[in-house]
Amino acid sequence: MSTLSNKESLSDLNSVDIRALSLSELKTWIMELGEPKWRAKQIMHWMYSTDPVDSFTSMTNLPLSLRSALSDKARMDRLVIDRSFTSEDLTVKLLLRLPSGKLVESVLIPSIDDAQQVQRLTVCVSSQVGCAMGCAFCATGKMGFHENLTCGQIVDQVSYVREIARERFGRDISNIVFMGMGEPLLNYKALLASLEILTHPDAIGLSPRRITVSTVGLARRIRDLANDVPKIGLAVSLHSPFESKRSSIMPVNRSAFTDLSALEPAMRYHTDTTGRKLTFEYCLFQRFNDSLDDARALAKLCHRVHAKVNLIMYNSVPGINFHRTSEAQLNEFVKALSRHGIIVTVRRSRGEDIAAACGQLANKS
Repeated sequence: MSTLSNKESLSDLNSVDIRALSLSELKTWIMELGEPKWRAKQIMHWMYSTDPVDSFTSMTNLPLSLRSALSDKARMDRLVIDRSFTSEDLTVKLLLRLPSGKLVESVLIPSIDDAQQVQRLTVCVSSQVGCAMGCAFCATGKMGFHENLTCGQIVDQVSYVREIARERFGRDISNIVFMGMGEPLLNYKALLASLEILTHPDAIGLSPRRITVSTVGLARRIRDLANDVPKIGLAVSLHSPFESKRSSIMPVNRSAFTDLSALEPAMRYHTDTTGRKLTFEYCLFQRFNDSLDDARALAKLCHRVHAKVNLIMYNSVPGINFHRTSEAQLNEFVKALSRHGIIVTVRRSRGEDIAAACGQLANKS
């Protein structure tokens, strides 16, 4: 597998990394070179299509003068695959190195039925190195925040994982979830730019309805997301329908701007604007948020904001004193939600043996 080393990025550290530009920014930059803005789509295709190139000279449908100008004034920084790990359940985790030297993780999650046929191939992408949100149960949160990823670095993860999917499973990826390292809505500009590239027919070309952005619940940005990309799915990491309990494990809930009282109208705005149900991600912790009272309160909140629930079986993290709920309690919780008419699914652990499961991403090899 090629890591597409970029010789041009070594020749001029003052040049523009055009993979960090949104499509509109790339159009503006191209026009400043005296070229028509539609050249930007051609360049985007070369950078992000099925077989991305590693040099401007390889962009053969561009005039020689433009290729020369790009080589002098621009570079294409790419992530480099540092290591990869494969789980017993065929989940693949990539450890990717940024130009800064920092590492970020991406995961390919195959959904395989009882007949051992692949139903979906989901890419779990990161938006930041580490995370500033500090959720008590999350390994990434223990890292703290280190660096925002550019739009190109976000798309790079999809490109590499897509290549692995084709090699190992003989088919393309089907879904993308922003559920890796970082809080996507804290890197909003790069998030929007990456979503445009991921859904653009001249680039990755995935349907926006197959992409989900997960957030701990930044109310203002949830409203922005509804206006800016209404076809993209939204998942909210909830983990408790009670203010005090959620605040005890999620620092984001301790602010009047992002607690449940502020979050609820933002979520209603999103579902009203987009016409789509949002998903509550709800990690079940033994004897903390898995009681029938929790389930009933969660069901009421779901009805108020038009949400469905994805229950997550907690994945152990060294040094964190939370435990997975029992199967019996899980079943009772599911039944309670179902009795109230809530659509509920259960996410089983994938890639836990390589620390690739939900909440485990922390650059551990």
